[in-house]
Amino acid sequence: MAKNVLIVDDAAFMRMMIKDILTKNGYTIAAEAENGKIAVDKYNETKPDLVLMDITMPEMDGIQALKGIKAIDPNASVIMCSAMGQQAMVIEAIQSGAKDFIVKPFQAERVLEAVKKVIG
Repeated sequence: MAKNVLIVDDAAFMRMMIKDILTKNGYTIAAEAENGKIAVDKYNETKPDLVLMDITMPEMDGIQALKGIKAIDPNASVIMCSAMGQQAMVIEAIQSGAKDFIVKPFQAERVLEAVKKVIG
């Protein structure tokens, strides 16, 4: 059975790139969200196997959204995406329960490697 992924990024082109990488490799996109607030709602609605989440977003950042999702489902699998030089945020994300992180700009192989490691 295909694994469902929720893609969260405020940049539409980033969501499109991630969606393209995942769908070409047999993953299903449960939903997309452009900020953390929508991400928490979509997580609740779709209960995806994995969330790929940007850290820096308007309204609610990825770390707040991660905490919100973990409050709903302590077993949620979340991989954070961040631009270079956001080490402190990455550390906070991991401490808040993220399973992995991908640095932008990313290679398709790195995205797939992280996804496979977390949900197979």
